[in-house]
Amino acid sequence: MGRIAKVVVEISLDKEFDYLIPTSLQSTIGVGSQVQVPFHGRDLRGFVVGLADRSAHEARLKEIAGVVGERPLIPDRVMKLAYWIAEYYCAPIENAVRTVLPSAVRRRGAQHKKQLEVSLLNSDGVGSSALQKKVLALLRGQGPMLLRDLKAELGCSESPIRTLDKQEIVAIKPVAQLRDPMVGMEVIRTQPFNLMKGQQRALNIIHQALEATPRETVLLQGVTGSGKTEVYLQAIQSTLDRGEGAIVLVPEISLTPQTVERFRARFGAGVAVLHSGLSDGERHDEWHRIRDGEARIVVGARSALFAPIELLGLIVVDEEHEPTYKQEESPRYHARDAAVMRGRLEGCCVVLGSATPSLESSR
Repeated sequence: MGRIAKVVVEISLDKEFDYLIPTSLQSTIGVGSQVQVPFHGRDLRGFVVGLADRSAHEARLKEIAGVVGERPLIPDRVMKLAYWIAEYYCAPIENAVRTVLPSAVRRRGAQHKKQLEVSLLNSDGVGSSALQKKVLALLRGQGPMLLRDLKAELGCSESPIRTLDKQEIVAIKPVAQLRDPMVGMEVIRTQPFNLMKGQQRALNIIHQALEATPRETVLLQGVTGSGKTEVYLQAIQSTLDRGEGAIVLVPEISLTPQTVERFRARFGAGVAVLHSGLSDGERHDEWHRIRDGEARIVVGARSALFAPIELLGLIVVDEEHEPTYKQEESPRYHARDAAVMRGRLEGCCVVLGSATPSLESSR
């Protein structure tokens, strides 16, 4: 590992700045790490985009002041994709880096929502009041509960619970509370359908592309209602069976809920959703679920392309001809073309689905 970090600071400067990595942070900082650095008398955050052993300005370099988190926020290949976007679409690298990481994750103070949870600490403990006995009976029957739910269930104040906590019969501690954008969605699990001949032929081609070296991009052409989604679902199952993850892009945010519903019906809670219509808290929690490996399938609009999936095996761009895949503000990237590039960088298969393929995809 180099002892000098090349950092892009979070202001509109299309330039990297060299900083010394303190000895205490040598094992923590890598490409994609979010760091705090001194910059013209200010304390700024930025991202490490490269490492080096030497710098032309070595005698004047300042040290990195700190690092955010224990591991990099931006995977190495996603950082390479950011560089490609900046170069290909003539955008500042800082702008491209912002694009690949949600503001809900990178901003100061971003964290999981905390709720107080009550758990039984001493299973032999006995409450001195009727309410305390009810608290203990409920915890023995249901296991740990959120403090607010426990109070609501018993119709009591915090007082008897806090007393049990002081007596070390129960423990009250903060726990992360997931902000699920699909909360309340009722899903009936489904099984794979028997494919028609055309669908099976398409799936076989995708399987061949998954097994190819290097993996290939496949154009799946079929009219609306021809069963492309079932082909996607079964191709993703094959990808999961290989120990890899998948990203599914849809052209509009409004299509995301119904797509997520179909995918969760097949794959359960292992499906995450990412798009700009989520609250900051929902985007933060979904992004971390993906990075922590709790969700291996990501469904969403353009921004879902940058999901931090490890071992990405398949990217699906549904209705790839739709103009909404083109971002209007800088960097003005096209998600379809960026998906193909991420496929090359990751060594994964890309499936472009459409009833009326674009000229670029038909070539």
